[in-house]
This record gives sequence, structure tokens and C-alpha cells, in this order.
Amino acid sequence: MAKQASMEEFEALLNESFEIDTPDEGSVVKGRVIAIEAGQAIIDVGYKMEGRVDLKEFANPGEEPNLKVGDEVEVYLDRVENARGEASISREKARREEAWDRLEQAYAKEERVEGAIFGRVKGGFTVDLGGAVAFLPGSQVDVRPVRDAGPLMGLKQPFQILKMDRRRGNIVVSRRAILEESRAEQRAEVISNLHEGQVVDGVVKNITEYGAFVDLGGVDGLLHVTDMAWRRVNHPSEILSIGETVKVQVVKINKDTHRISLGMKQLQSDPWDTVAEKFPIGSVHKGRVTNITDYGAFVELEAGVEGLVHVSEMSWTKKNVHPGKIVSTSQEVDVMVLEIDEQKRRVSLGLKQTQRNPWEVFAETHPAGTPIEGEVKNITEFGLFVGLEGDIDGMVHLSDLSWDQRGEDAIQNYRKGDVVRAVVQEVDVDKERISLSIKALENDTMSEAVDGVKRGDVVTATVTAIEDGGIEVEYNGVKSFIRRSDLARDRQDQRPERFSVGDKVDVRVTNIDTKTRRLGLSIKAREIAEEKEAIDQYGSSDSGASLGDILGAALNRRG
Repeated sequence: MAKQASMEEFEALLNESFEIDTPDEGSVVKGRVIAIEAGQAIIDVGYKMEGRVDLKEFANPGEEPNLKVGDEVEVYLDRVENARGEASISREKARREEAWDRLEQAYAKEERVEGAIFGRVKGGFTVDLGGAVAFLPGSQVDVRPVRDAGPLMGLKQPFQILKMDRRRGNIVVSRRAILEESRAEQRAEVISNLHEGQVVDGVVKNITEYGAFVDLGGVDGLLHVTDMAWRRVNHPSEILSIGETVKVQVVKINKDTHRISLGMKQLQSDPWDTVAEKFPIGSVHKGRVTNITDYGAFVELEAGVEGLVHVSEMSWTKKNVHPGKIVSTSQEVDVMVLEIDEQKRRVSLGLKQTQRNPWEVFAETHPAGTPIEGEVKNITEFGLFVGLEGDIDGMVHLSDLSWDQRGEDAIQNYRKGDVVRAVVQEVDVDKERISLSIKALENDTMSEAVDGVKRGDVVTATVTAIEDGGIEVEYNGVKSFIRRSDLARDRQDQRPERFSVGDKVDVRVTNIDTKTRRLGLSIKAREIAEEKEAIDQYGSSDSGASLGDILGAALNRRG
């Protein structure tokens, strides 16, 4: 009985010891390498348990395993006993668990971790962080895009953990953050040794449309395209190439943003220092067209000195034409200096001033009265525009088209493209106007007809037409219309039908207007004038004599 009790006590103690000493499955235990065979290490993990682990689990990425008999290692216990009666252990899982503990601490403290890139996956790379595998996005490899990551493979280097989730087994790291931090430290050190105005050597690292980035030994400075040369530079590649060593001056340093502005032209003499001396106002120089815009063309007078020929100063005659139709890029032209603004570094140039004003030339060669011949360029509501020598136009106003027709009627006789003859009336050089006259080619028939005739004279006209409102008459080729009310003094005689075509009638001239070409005639006015004259000479109706008596006496006297 006592013997049975002691056996039960021993069994209980034995079970209790197993429960205390045997490690839990899923934990990391220490073991010792007792043999290496067939590419595996046999490890004694104690508690009378042994297990096997592939040697490759003891090797770092890209390295051979460094393991020998007697070494102590930590392994992960999957199961106490597998199908072969051995402990199921893993070095890789042990490393992973150890790594996660270490990485979580580093992540919490925002510390760097060491790892090695060992594989490429979609969107980036895989990194071994001493047992834990992390994802390195392609954008986080370097501060600039990396085309070939081969040299970085297997190389142990620091990384920064951006994000990690142990439950999902996700870790995201960045190599770029480390480089930027180092770069910032390096920039701060380099910038502290630089000062504005200093001349340094640098290497062109990158070229863009607006300038070039120059490496000054760990820090980049921007050499803007406008600071490369005093002359106009269309693209930095015209004067720089990647990898070229250049001498530059530190123009500005921003201590807060660590931005450095560089200049090359500052190392050369400023051509504007002698502009006023070399290019006095009114002088003519040969230049090269460098750029054409809607408002004019830029002309380079010398390296670093450009002037603008405004569109209004390009041609005497082409007013509403794009500058590109007058000059072309790289064309050599003669220009005149019109104005210099040294403060704004601007030169105003003129292209047309190098040629004679065509209106001046025309005025010299075509004084008033000179006959000309030209093509009708345009027809407007107020006249004709005729093309003349020197690519200029003259205008024939409606009033200068014909002596006999109204201008509105006479202009209907002309078409664009017709060649016409005219006479120069006036040339206004300042207003760039030339007045022409077509009717001046012929004599003014009205002026000839009324030559010597004055208002109040009595002339004889011929009836040419009878109308309800009066009669049309002609005097020396000039036609006039006598209204019904002017046909007689007495109302009963104011009848057009009492006249016939071809009748000769004496009429009094009441108006002569050479501009409107109107001749005013009246029979009534003649009769009233004759009556007044007769009364003045032969008596008054107040003396008792009748009007008939007075007129009879006057007629008898004439007879």
C-alpha cells in the first residue's frame, strides 16, 4: 500500500516537472548544434528533444551559412514532437519573432534599422531586416528615380520604418528618408561654408527648360537660364551639358529652405555699362532677329543687348500685319535706336526709320497738280483708295469723282482692280494722307459756263423739259430747274404748260453755287426787277398813273 502511494507521488512529481520545464509550442527556445549532415543542422533544444533545421535558414541574404557544431542558437518550437518523433523547429521563424520585437521597439523610437535588399516585386523591392521581410516601394529607394537597383542588392544599409502591422505581417521601409536626412545634414554643412558673391566650381547634374542644377559638392544650386549669359538663351542646353564642370557665382542663399541661386553671367562684364556710348539715340546698327511676338520683334545688337522693334515701328505702310510677315528669326536687319532706358535695361528700336518715309518721297516727286495712275485698292462709302508708288494709297473723295454726277452715283462706275487716272490735290506727310481728284482731269463746265455771270444778271436760257412742278432750262450747257412759283410774277401765269421745249426765255440769276454745281434762275425775279426799274424811271403808281401806263411808256421809250 505504501509502495503504491509512493509510485503515484513520483508520477505526479514527474508530470509536474514536465509541465514546468517543457517549453510551450510557438515559443523561441535556445539549443545547441550537435551535428551537421545532409545540408541540415541537428539541434538539441533540451528536455531530451532534438530537431532539424536547413542550413540555409542560418544564412543572411547573399551569404553562406556560418555555423559549426557546438554553436548555441535560438530556434522557434513549432511542435514538441513531429511524425518522426523529433521536435519541429525553425531558425527562420525564431529570427522573425526576434526581429519583430526589435523592429517594433525601433519603430516606436523612430530609430533606423539595418537590412538588405534581396528581391524585386511589383512596385518595389523586398528587404530582409534581420529575419523580418519588409516592402521597399520604388519611390522610396532614392531621392531620384533609380533605373538600375543591381548595385544595391544584398548590400547591408540603414532603412527607416514608415509603417508596420505585426498582425498582418506588413512592414514598409524607406531608404530615401535616410538619404534625405543625410543629404540635409550635408547640405547644411556645405551651405554654412558658402556666402553670397563667392565663386565656386560645380558639376552640371541636370538640365531643364528653365535652368540647370549644379552640384557644389553635396548640395545643388539652381543656375537659372536668365543668369547663364547676358544674351538671350532659348534653352540651357545651348551652352551647358550634363557632367560639365562650370565656374559659377553664388547669387543668393536662402538659409531656411537651403536653396541656392547661382549665376554665370555675373562673372562677365555687363554689356549694359556701355550701351548708351555704343548705341546713341538716332544711330543705325545691324542686328539679328532673336524672337518674334505679336507685338513686335526682338533684335540683338550685341551679345547681351537686345532691343524691341514694336510692330508700329516696323513698316511705314503695313499697319495691321503680324511682325512674322515682315521679318523672320535669325534675319539680319538694319535698325535705328529710338530710346534707351538703362534702369529697365530696354532699348526701343525702329525698322522703318532706316528707310525714307514714302509719303515724304511722294510729296517731293508728286507736287499738287501732278497726274498719276493707279489701281483701285478699295471702295468705301466716302470714296476710292488708289494704290500709288512706294506701296502707299491715295484717296479720291466722293466730291472729287465727277463734275456732273453726284458722288454717290459716280462711285458706282468703279470696281476694285480698275486702273484710274487722277490728279494729286494735297499730300499731308504727318497724317500720311494723299488727296486725289479724278474730276480735276477735266475742265469744270459749270465754271466755264458762268464765267463772267454774277448774281442779278439776266441771261437767256433754253427750255429743255416741261414738268408739273416747273420747267428745266439750259444755259451754256448747265441745266437748271425753275419751279412753278418762279415762272411768273402773276399767279395765273405760273403755268408750265404755257412753255414749249426749245423756247428761249429771259431769266434772272438768283444763285451761283460752284460747289453744289447749282445755278438758280427765275422768270418771276426778272419781271419784278424790270417792274421796279420801270417805276424808278417813269413814275410811280402813287402819282395817278396806272402800272400799264408806266410799262407802256417804258416800252415806247425802248422802241
